[in-house]
Amino acid sequence: MSSLIAWIIRAIPFGTIIMYGAMGETVTEKSGNLNLGVPGIMYLGGFAGFASAYFYENSVADPIPLVSILLTLFCCIVASMLGGLIFSFLTITLRANQNVTGLALTTFGMGVANFFGVFILNGKAYSAAPMANAAYIRKIPVLSELGIAGQIVFGYGFLVYAAILLAVLLHWFLNKTRVGLNLRAVGENPATADAAGINVTKYKYLATCIGAAISGIGGLYYVLDYNSGIWATTGQIEALGWLAVALVIFTTWRPLNAIWGAYLFGTLYWLYQFLPSLMGFTVASYVTDLIQMVPYLVTIVVLIVTSLRKKKENQPPEHLGLAYFREER
Repeated sequence: MSSLIAWIIRAIPFGTIIMYGAMGETVTEKSGNLNLGVPGIMYLGGFAGFASAYFYENSVADPIPLVSILLTLFCCIVASMLGGLIFSFLTITLRANQNVTGLALTTFGMGVANFFGVFILNGKAYSAAPMANAAYIRKIPVLSELGIAGQIVFGYGFLVYAAILLAVLLHWFLNKTRVGLNLRAVGENPATADAAGINVTKYKYLATCIGAAISGIGGLYYVLDYNSGIWATTGQIEALGWLAVALVIFTTWRPLNAIWGAYLFGTLYWLYQFLPSLMGFTVASYVTDLIQMVPYLVTIVVLIVTSLRKKKENQPPEHLGLAYFREER
């Protein structure tokens, strides 16, 4: 039982990271933009948030946790939106290839974060922002102490619950509001939307930049909560970014599906670590590597099934990844 509880507690924070990345990319793709730069944007958001927390803690005699949270969120969102703005300018205004631009943005985001991270690391293996970490991992008082149920349901930082709330809000926004329906129209058929008086360029820019901001919060959550407020030059954020992109396909572009889909991904990802103790036998190292592939394999299966069923509501936006030329309307 203790192994099962530990497995769930490990999977939910992990799923939260990729949930933010997937929700941000879902908003972007609903506008018809395919941004494969999610890993780089998560790098930018994670580093900007960590750097602001690190310098704040080391420059103020008595840092305030609430100020640290607001500062890190602000810096994370600004840095991530700048990444989204770069992608938007190249693909919407200059009409560059979206796939190539997204991959370049991933490399760019990782390079920028690791380059400036060298000055913070200053020759050390890692640097930490303990006060910011304590603020982000703070659990819900009283409720988190209510035995096993309290641990599983209420034993996490506030960004876990914010992710669930955001998924619900995005579902309502995309399906119940005029702006959300306009955004979906832009992604499905920008020429028709343009003819109806919708500013296609504005919607694409805003959706891409806001989507980037949401994805960047996933990187922030990884560094200041999941990774104990530690910054090190590792490629873990990149791997999580690609998982987030896979999750978008798995959830068939529905924000509500991102909730259970992200937690399922988290559960499957950590299966290799808890399977031996749950089943009572030792697993060879090569088997654990195969088990870690399960989330990607599940995504491929879902993609095949949805393609075969050919239901319109399960397909990506019709104009996804294509540049819009108004002159050809």
